[in-house]
Amino acid sequence: MLDLTNLRDVLSAHYDLTPSPELAAEMQDVYARMDRVITPPEWAVFAPYVKAINALKKERGAVILGHNYMTPEVFHGVSDFVGDSLQLAMKAAEVEADVIVQAGVHFMAETSKILSPEKTVLMPDMAAGCSLAESITAEGIAEMRARYPGAPVVSYVNTTAEVKAASDICCTSSNAVQIVNAMEADTVIMTPDQYLAQNVAGEADKNVVYWPGSCIVHEQYTAQDLRDFREWNPGTRLIAHPECTPEVVAEADFSGSTSGIIKYVTDQKPEKAMLITECSMASNIADELPEVDFVGPCNMCPYMKKITLEKILYVLHTMDNQVEVDPAVAEKARQSVQAMIDLSRKLGL
Repeated sequence: MLDLTNLRDVLSAHYDLTPSPELAAEMQDVYARMDRVITPPEWAVFAPYVKAINALKKERGAVILGHNYMTPEVFHGVSDFVGDSLQLAMKAAEVEADVIVQAGVHFMAETSKILSPEKTVLMPDMAAGCSLAESITAEGIAEMRARYPGAPVVSYVNTTAEVKAASDICCTSSNAVQIVNAMEADTVIMTPDQYLAQNVAGEADKNVVYWPGSCIVHEQYTAQDLRDFREWNPGTRLIAHPECTPEVVAEADFSGSTSGIIKYVTDQKPEKAMLITECSMASNIADELPEVDFVGPCNMCPYMKKITLEKILYVLHTMDNQVEVDPAVAEKARQSVQAMIDLSRKLGL
């Protein structure tokens, strides 16, 4: 766990991070990307961190990979590449930078290291885990294989390196149906998200069996929540992530991965939209779609919110929190992740 007192002492000794309305005004071009969701006083606090991080990135030869669930100041202010798990996994393998800072959760940093073992991968907070990743182990994979002999294992990228290494191929919410359908066996094991698996089973041509894991963000929504909200806010487009229960997905107007949700809202431009997913999704696309009123409640991922500008600056400054993966595990995990990337490209995803 990071010692925040020490962290702040280190940063204050090297950087002027005093809130600055003057610097905020100078960086108006950056602020314009998020001014619908970040207030001017907040931006005056964030601007010194954004300036320091973007300068230090150049010194370190670093890039920041920002997941769609990052807060707007991280997503728009310092991330060089943004996207969902698949997009970031592919970008990690492509970038020529010496250093990758993973603005996301720990399994994403492991994936970057697996695909780019020669690069330094920094994790702003090692405690930024994932309820899905923690719900399955390599032993759980072995248990599923014993129950369903010969069935290939398709594991969500929201898993540890050990679980990826024990799997045949990985998937994301954006390519899960296509990956499952591409398996040669009639029965396919999916881990660890039971609701993603059930939603995939409704679309795929396979018998899908699954591990009973779930996401602490998406499992909280209920179909009644959506029905109530629709009654209170008629005309609002309800858009759900496939990690929600099948009942929620059935009640929604559209269901898709984080990238699929962004594409849907961008293409459709509904007057009002409620995103049934992590809070920051709506914030990060709000300024690009001023004609859309993002309304309604959302659930926050406590793990994603551990990643802050302060912690990103600290790990770039100190080069602490380097992510390592056992080479033997990494090699097997790389095969599963690379199989997903190769198949996704082959399928045009």
